[in-house]
Amino acid sequence: MRRRAVALAVTFVLTAGTGAVHAVPVRAAPPGSPELTERTRLPDRRSVVLGDRFYAVSTEDGLYPATGWHTLGEMGGFWTPPLKLLDGVWFGLDGSWLGGQAKAESFTAGQGYTRIGYDAGGVRVERTDVAPDGVRAGLIGLKLTSAKARTVRLDVDAHSELMTAYPWGWTTPDQQASNLPDTGAYADGSLVFREQGTPKVPNASAHDFAAMVAADRTPVAHQLGAAHRGPQDPPVICPSTGTTPQRCDDTAFGEGTGGRLSYDVKLPAGHGTTVWLAIAGSDHGTAEARTALGTALRDPAGLLARKVTARRSVAANTVVDLPGDRLLQQSVEWSKQNLADSVQEARDLGLRATEEGKQYPPVKGTLAKARWIGAGWPDYPWIFGTDGEFTAFATVAAGQFDAIENHLRALRDVSDVVNDKSGKVVHEVVSDGSVYFGANDEKGNTDETAKYPSAAALVWRWTGDRSFLDDVYGFSVRNMHYVVDKLDADGDGWPEGLGNVERPGMGVEKLDNTVYTVRGLYDLADMARAKGDTATASWATTHADDLTARFDAAWWYGGDTHQFADSLDNPDNPANDNTKIFQRHWIGLTPLDAELVRAGRLPHPLATDAHAREVLDQREKPCYTGSNGLFHTGTGPTSAEGGNKGPACDGAVSSVQSDREAFTINTGIMAVAEGNFGRLAQQRRYTDDNARQQLDPALWEMPGAMPEIAPSPDFDPPNIDRKQTERSMVLQAWGAYGNLWPVVAQQLGVAPDLGRGRLEVVPQVPPGQPSVAARNVRLGRGAVDVSAVASARSLRTEVTSRVPGTSLLIGQVLPVGAKVTSVTLDGKRVAYQVRQTARGSEVVAEAGSRGGRSVLAITLG
Repeated sequence: MRRRAVALAVTFVLTAGTGAVHAVPVRAAPPGSPELTERTRLPDRRSVVLGDRFYAVSTEDGLYPATGWHTLGEMGGFWTPPLKLLDGVWFGLDGSWLGGQAKAESFTAGQGYTRIGYDAGGVRVERTDVAPDGVRAGLIGLKLTSAKARTVRLDVDAHSELMTAYPWGWTTPDQQASNLPDTGAYADGSLVFREQGTPKVPNASAHDFAAMVAADRTPVAHQLGAAHRGPQDPPVICPSTGTTPQRCDDTAFGEGTGGRLSYDVKLPAGHGTTVWLAIAGSDHGTAEARTALGTALRDPAGLLARKVTARRSVAANTVVDLPGDRLLQQSVEWSKQNLADSVQEARDLGLRATEEGKQYPPVKGTLAKARWIGAGWPDYPWIFGTDGEFTAFATVAAGQFDAIENHLRALRDVSDVVNDKSGKVVHEVVSDGSVYFGANDEKGNTDETAKYPSAAALVWRWTGDRSFLDDVYGFSVRNMHYVVDKLDADGDGWPEGLGNVERPGMGVEKLDNTVYTVRGLYDLADMARAKGDTATASWATTHADDLTARFDAAWWYGGDTHQFADSLDNPDNPANDNTKIFQRHWIGLTPLDAELVRAGRLPHPLATDAHAREVLDQREKPCYTGSNGLFHTGTGPTSAEGGNKGPACDGAVSSVQSDREAFTINTGIMAVAEGNFGRLAQQRRYTDDNARQQLDPALWEMPGAMPEIAPSPDFDPPNIDRKQTERSMVLQAWGAYGNLWPVVAQQLGVAPDLGRGRLEVVPQVPPGQPSVAARNVRLGRGAVDVSAVASARSLRTEVTSRVPGTSLLIGQVLPVGAKVTSVTLDGKRVAYQVRQTARGSEVVAEAGSRGGRSVLAITLG
């Protein structure tokens, strides 16, 4: 681990004005705690600091412009879900505001914290932000260092905006109707902001919101007033609708107020002095907020240390060694941190279906506590079905089992209340419990209901957690019965309803919904067999087998497109003869991405090997893939909107225009699809495309953070050049799918079935690379270490298992055309099997259940 820490304690810096990228050493970071530093365009870059009960969104110079668009400009600042507390806090030294007159010189992202460097009139300032887990408070530490002894005046401005995560700016009701004026006061060395009352909207309830700001010392003065935004006074106000200025400081939705705390800080010559500031809050009044404030200030340095220790624990799982692709190796490290950062918690959620923001009914039920993996920041920090189900693959590969189990339970709990245990999974749940979309009477999203059993089965296979299986099995059964029984009006087996892509001209039956339904049925059958539910296993298998047998004929579009249809339509056709509709959306990859687990058969995606090769070869062309990943919608010869925005790969006329935006989830799905069919040389293009979004200074917005959309032809300008109120997410959790899963499940070949006491480890070393390895890949309550080496004459797989009671099948994928001359296990000849899979020919041998170290050596002829 120490050797790896040295390798990663390097920061990439983009030299301003040259575009050159070079590696420079950063100041010493804690062992195993890599850092990434940016020095250019800090006011244009967003930063997020995340804990499970508190988060903050700012720019990387430490200022707080109006950010986000759900409620225009109000998605930044300081939050304790489901409540926004402050628009921001600002720091002045002897009248010079940090980020204002005292410009930020550097921004550093670490594991569990961020740091900003300033030079303020001879005082070096190092600002560290951290959101301790389990506390409804955040901390900012200012380390002040002067070459000579002096006393400086430190002013702290704070501007409140006590506001719930929902309603939004365009819903009924909206935030202008729901947001009440804040009040400000000073008490016991703290600024105290409150919003109390009942909004004048139907079904609103009385509330008592509180936010507090204080430091670890007594102020010498304080002020209260409507302003107090540091260098952002006087503020530029964004209107609630219409054209906005290039940059705003507050919005027409705002009802906040402000205050200032002032401190005299003695600085010894040459030695740093740290001042800690805490921001705390509650949607249950001042007593809870005061408790959180006290907890944060009791030992702020200790809370920072505890956060770093927790993030080191995250880093200690799935520690990969990819000597042929260090970029992907480092991306895995940061993706693990992105996932851990994304865990959120809220209490006392009031569940109500808002019908896409058109109504605000009475609360239908309550949920005492929910923990989930937030989808993205700053505008999607809440619970999603689709996002969580894709992210499940990344979280199990990272060993973050609790996070995904909690997410799936939260989805189940909310869905059962809002949808009366119908089995339908809700789409989007805000942290206050408002369900924006996904009630029984709404058309979507079919895919996330069908994907739920697959996510549940995945977690069960990786954890062997019987209590989890027992807990979610009944809901999984209801999921698939809902899809099969309620969403197939024409009786052809292909489910109707909205899916991942909704564009004009699509038919009622979507490809992704079909694929995930087939997989969901097989995964339900797998869980049913484990539960002894033979009736459900038989029903699900029979239905899935029927769909699988008919799939190619129904969905392959073929011709010079070499693709599947995106959807089927059957408007009042008495012959039940579906019309295939082809539009080049990314969902054309789902038959290659979704792997089917069937009793008595080796796992295989729904697509045939031959069709998969056609699809992938075509998708690698410029009409589908750009310099930063896979496009949302490929380019054809013409479109309904007129105009060809890129090179055409086929002659099929589509009813929609191409969309050459490279979403990181789409690129990730392409990477997984390549890996499912053993195309690791081609896979690298897509894993590296996503990795560069985190690690290339020419591309990243926040160092280390996987964004929602990469710079691409139809996402131009990129985020950094857009208004803060018109950007996609700076951090999006599901992008980790396309890096963690390809490495752990495909290159390392880790495939557990712990519920049945089985483990397969069958790596595939990418062509041209010498080896792949990982240590401490978590499986259930244990872990495995894996190493695979490949050369022209031999293959070697070493597995050290610390998973008791689990039988191991060990192997490796053969290079194309290779012949086996001998196989040994731990130095002795062993019986082996060469089996044909979608990845190619796999040599495998039984290593038993003794645990410990097993070495398979394959000699090639």
